Amino acid sequence: MATLHERKSYRRAVLNALYQATEENRPGTTGARLLDDLGLAEQDLAAACTYLVGEGLVEVDWTTHHTPAMVTLTHEGIRQMEAEEEEREERAEHG
Repeated sequence: MATLHERKSYRRAVLNALYQATEENRPGTTGARLLDDLGLAEQDLAAACTYLVGEGLVEVDWTTHHTPAMVTLTHEGIRQMEAEEEEREERAEHG
């Protein structure tokens, strides 16, 4: 079982990958692509997506095997990622 630190890292990686896809005008990313790009195990990706769905940050189309087929950032997910990006930019300007 993944540690808390690992689970948080997986969630962050999923959000970052989806935010990058959004910036490239791709509305979502397949679960298979996330598995390949992030190098996660299926159960870790499913757990991360389940958590992020619960937070209202992503929407997931699930396969019959409870693995993500397609994952998309919600409007709230985009807003959160943009707020974090703005915060990093402000720190860089003033730090």
